[in-house]
Order: sequence, then C-alpha cells, then structure tokens
Amino acid sequence: MDVEVKDNPARHRFEATVEGKTAFIDYKLEPGVMKVLHTEVPKELEGRGLARTMTQFALKHIEEQNLQLVPLCPYMRSFLKKNPEYQRLVKQN
Repeated sequence: MDVEVKDNPARHRFEATVEGKTAFIDYKLEPGVMKVLHTEVPKELEGRGLARTMTQFALKHIEEQNLQLVPLCPYMRSFLKKNPEYQRLVKQN
C-alpha cells in the first residue's frame, strides 16, 4: 500500500489518511524518549498493512531523532518481537 505517513506533533501522533479515514499511532515525548501508546486503524482500512507502514515510519523517526523507544502499545510490542532488528531502539531499564 502506497500511503503517506506524517508526524502530527500538535496531536502527538503519526497519521495516515486513506479514503478519507485516518489511522494513527499516539505517542508521548519525554526528554530523549518516545513512548508509543496506541495504534488505531479504522475498521474499513484493516488488513492493508497500514499499521505496519505507520510503525515502520515511527521507528525510522525515532531513530533519526536519536530517541529511545518505550513500546506501551500492544501492536508495537508485537511488531518488535517479529522484527528484532529494531530492538536497539528500545530503552533499557
């Protein structure tokens, strides 16, 4: 799926709008850390890989901004288990 994902810092989320519906990943920024809170894809857009596309965008953003990731979102945690190459971004306690 060719979709544009954008950071919306005013709303603290990454967004992608497809067919007039917006999917998003909520986050909270703290000094040096991004906490990923929740991923939501409208029912009409499910099954198209949109959550994966947004997650990859978010992880790239985290890396480019030299942030550490705190994955509180169940989807993000599941994605990280399947894609261990991103584990380097996860904040260690």
